[in-house]
Amino acid sequence: MTDEQMAYFKLKLQHMSEELLSEANRTITEMTDSTGNYPDPTDRATAESDRNFELRIRDRERKLLAKVKEALERIENDEYGVCEDCGDDIGVARLEARPVTTLCIQCKTKQEDYEKAKAS
Repeated sequence: MTDEQMAYFKLKLQHMSEELLSEANRTITEMTDSTGNYPDPTDRATAESDRNFELRIRDRERKLLAKVKEALERIENDEYGVCEDCGDDIGVARLEARPVTTLCIQCKTKQEDYEKAKAS
């Protein structure tokens, strides 16, 4: 991978990190500012359901943020874009679609096939 491509992905990952942190802060602000005084039980149930949904989304984003940080560390260690299973280069198109990936498309396909077979 060229230095320009590496810089591009570093910037892309940094933007992802900033976005995720911004959303997390927004959620915290909204949840702490909310009064939550609903006289109608249906409204209260809807608000609780919405809150649980929002928290599930933030939990997924928290996990993604950890992967973003790991990808940035791989960039710093010149290990970014290299498949952790086979050691081949991960295609730029795959990194563009999923910048936090650690597997090339062939190894990811093998992993998914194995998991599918194991579940059957």
